[in-house]
Amino acid sequence: VQLVESGGGLVQAGGSLRLSCAASGSTSSVFVMGWYRQAPGKQRELVATITTGGGTTNYADFVKGRFTISRNNANNAMYLQMNSLKPEDTAVYYCNAQWLFGNSWGQGTQVTVSS
Repeated sequence: VQLVESGGGLVQAGGSLRLSCAASGSTSSVFVMGWYRQAPGKQRELVATITTGGGTTNYADFVKGRFTISRNNANNAMYLQMNSLKPEDTAVYYCNAQWLFGNSWGQGTQVTVSS
């Protein structure tokens, strides 16, 4: 499974961004997709996940009520709507897919939130 993220950029605190992840390859075998992020000098951390079957979502506490993960199985896409952004949300955001034969990552997209 190959993943390509888009939608990152520079935004002021309180603003919004929408990230997209396009999946290709053996997408029928994907059972969970998610967003992770990594800030400079920090470990990569989970932001949110969504199952491709029932659409069950899971969020990190620090984004609950601000971010919304969604997916469109018909076009093999996943999204992350980010509202009320904070400077501490600045990071490279990665798309992840867990599938039958492995675990795939995208190349990442930079999100920078200015104060």
